[in-house]
Amino acid sequence: MPVKVYKPTSAGRRNSSVLDFSHLTKGKRREKGLTERIADKAGHDALGHITSRFRGGGARKMYRKVDFLRNKDGVPAVVAAIEYDPNRTADLALLHYADGEKRYVLAPKGLTVGMKVVSGEKCDPEVGNCMPLESIPVGLQVHNVEMQPGRGGQIARSAGSTCQLMARDGDHAVLVMPSGEMRKVNIRCRATLGEIGNADWQNIRWGKAGRVRHLGRRPHNRGTAQNPVAHPMGGGEGRTGGGRHPCSPTGKLAKGGKTRRGKARSNSYILRRRPPGKHVAVGSGS
Repeated sequence: MPVKVYKPTSAGRRNSSVLDFSHLTKGKRREKGLTERIADKAGHDALGHITSRFRGGGARKMYRKVDFLRNKDGVPAVVAAIEYDPNRTADLALLHYADGEKRYVLAPKGLTVGMKVVSGEKCDPEVGNCMPLESIPVGLQVHNVEMQPGRGGQIARSAGSTCQLMARDGDHAVLVMPSGEMRKVNIRCRATLGEIGNADWQNIRWGKAGRVRHLGRRPHNRGTAQNPVAHPMGGGEGRTGGGRHPCSPTGKLAKGGKTRRGKARSNSYILRRRPPGKHVAVGSGS
């Protein structure tokens, strides 16, 4: 799916680009029976406390009920449409099952209208099919991977994401996460074959702040520009460097600092950590 660049008719249009959506089913609107209106909490919890800063506003949108479980075993389905989802970077595929039920699933790369998909313990290893990790051939790419059997897919659900099944060891399968982390997952957990489509989403240039506000993201102000009562790096006369290593308002280190609990039960399932970011000096000897 190519990225479209408009003529620079304004300052915001000059540096912006959009997706042409040529891969979506033309004239197909959302399935009303699979959509609902949900309240926009905008980074607040059930008590109204801010849990994620700089969130709010944004364009109104309807939520699509996506089937992350893929638990309709043995019933074949036909892909009726590939649709846009305003709530996520990935596209959705509308499935029409043989018994008349309709469901939304994440659309993998290569899945087109008219193709047939199925889920179950044993099925062909083709794009869009869902099966337990114990039945998937080693080396294939998967997405929408469960972390606990029957809980629904939680790993690799965004546009362009994929995991690779490397091996199986007893009751666990070894997966390479999109971040590069190598992790063990129960072989009874389900996964869908293929890579999530719409990978060109990461090539979009927003061009102006207004388009980002439409996504529900408010302006982010630096900690050094705040008052000492609001941020550990705030205060001081004039423009300062912060006086300490970059951190969050609660004091957690933001660059290279380990925040994972050392006694977490899931630590035993992580075989290899993800590689550090560019801000961490590797091999410096310090």
